[in-house]
Amino acid sequence: MKIAIIGTAWPYRGGIAAFNERLAKEFVSEGHQVDLITFTLQYPSFLFPGKTQYSDSPAPQGLHIERLIHSMNPVNWERVGRRLRDRNYDLAVVAYWMPAMAPCLGTISRIMQKKTRVVALMHNVMAHDTKKTVQQLTRYFVNSIDKAVVMVEAERLNLGYFRRDLPCVVSPHPIYDTYGEPMTKAEAAKRLDLSPDYTYLLFFGLIRDYKGLDRLLQAYAKVGNPSVRLLIAGEYYSNRAQYEDMIRDLRIEDKVICHTHYIPDEEVAAYFSLADLVVQPYKSATQSGITQIAYHFSKPMLVTRVGGLPEMVPDGKAGFVVEPNVASIAMGLVDFCNNPDPNRFAAGIAEQKKKYAWSTMTRAILS
Repeated sequence: MKIAIIGTAWPYRGGIAAFNERLAKEFVSEGHQVDLITFTLQYPSFLFPGKTQYSDSPAPQGLHIERLIHSMNPVNWERVGRRLRDRNYDLAVVAYWMPAMAPCLGTISRIMQKKTRVVALMHNVMAHDTKKTVQQLTRYFVNSIDKAVVMVEAERLNLGYFRRDLPCVVSPHPIYDTYGEPMTKAEAAKRLDLSPDYTYLLFFGLIRDYKGLDRLLQAYAKVGNPSVRLLIAGEYYSNRAQYEDMIRDLRIEDKVICHTHYIPDEEVAAYFSLADLVVQPYKSATQSGITQIAYHFSKPMLVTRVGGLPEMVPDGKAGFVVEPNVASIAMGLVDFCNNPDPNRFAAGIAEQKKKYAWSTMTRAILS
C-alpha cells in the first residue's frame, strides 16, 4: 500500500515523533511505501515550554520524511491537503496528540478524505485541559476522519463522547525498542557518573504538573531508606522552582538526583538500565510511552490507577498499581524497597511484553 503518516517526526524530538518513526519503519519492513509528513513549524517558539523542539540526533535511516505543514497557517493547510490528496495514498495515518493540532490536521484530513481513507491514531483523546473550547478543537478533528485506533479501552470510551458512530479499535502501545540494548547496572552507573550501590527509583520524561512529581517527592520522603535514591531525569515543562523548593523543604536534597535536562535518545538506555523501579505517579493519563520503554528494558513499574495505566501494568505481575495519592504511592515504594528483588516481577514482565509488538499495531491500523 501507499501510506502517508502525518504528524511530528525528525527533526522534531519527543515520544510522539519516535512513535511515528518506528511505526513507519514497521510498515516499510512489511513492504509498504511510506511517506512521513511533518511540520515546517510545529509550535511557535513563544508557546513552547522547553529549551528546544529539535533533536540533536541524526535523521533516522531508511525513512522518507517531508516537512510540509505549518501548524499556524490555514492557507498552508489547504495547500498541503490538496497536495497530499493528489498523491492518491491508499491510507493516511494521522497522529493526534493535542488539541492545538486539531485545526491543521483536521483540515488536511478533510481534504484528503476525498481520495484517501483516513485513520487517526489517537494518542490522547481527552486533553488534560478539559475546557469546552479545547474539547471543541478535538471534536473538529474527530469529525474529519474515517476510523480511529486508540491504545487503551478508556480512550475508546472517551472517543464516544465526541462521535459514537466512529469505527474504532483498541491496540496497545507497542514497546519502544529503539533506544538500544540493556546494559549492566554497573556500566549504566559509570556512564551516568553515579554509584551502582543504591536502589534507584526512576522518574523519567518531561516534567509536567499532571505527572505527579510533587506527590512522588512527598511519598519518597516517607520511605526513609538510606540505600534508596530517587533519580529524576527529564526537562522541566512546568514551574521548576516549586519542585526544587519542595525537595529542600522535605530535606531530601542529598537523596534526590536531578538530571533535569532533555534526555537524548542515546542516553535513555543508561537511565533505564540503572533503575530498579520506574515510577509514574500520574494525576491523569491515557497511556504512556515511558511504560513501553520500561518494558523494553524489563523494568518493574509503579503506576497510579488513572487512565489506561492499570491496563498496561497489571498489579502484582509487572509492578504496582496504587491510588493517585501520597499515602498509596509511599506504601508501594516501601513495599518495593523492602524487597527489591530483580526477579520479583521478571516472569510477569516477560509475559506482558509479548502483547506489545509493532506488527500488532500495524495490523490494527490496516484492519
